[in-house]
Amino acid sequence: MTQSKSENTEFDLNKVLWNCRRGMLELDVILIPFAKAYFAELKAEQQGVFVDLLDEADPDLFNWLMGHGAPSQPELKTMVELIRSKNHHFNP
Repeated sequence: MTQSKSENTEFDLNKVLWNCRRGMLELDVILIPFAKAYFAELKAEQQGVFVDLLDEADPDLFNWLMGHGAPSQPELKTMVELIRSKNHHFNP
């Protein structure tokens, strides 16, 4: 597993929420509610992976979160799967 560049860091939720704001509304309605509801509950390593995921390009994030492909990094793939599994709570 690659080491998260954000590992062993405490994250400011407001900064994370700001970084969830994307150039695509479709991503905003997935990432922001997820971060608000679940980010604080994630383990520190998972928080780092989520922050790393936010560094990815919008088209890639959109495709992954819509179930069209998956990241090559296993930890990002696991995070995408977690977000997708929780997404139904926000978008029934």
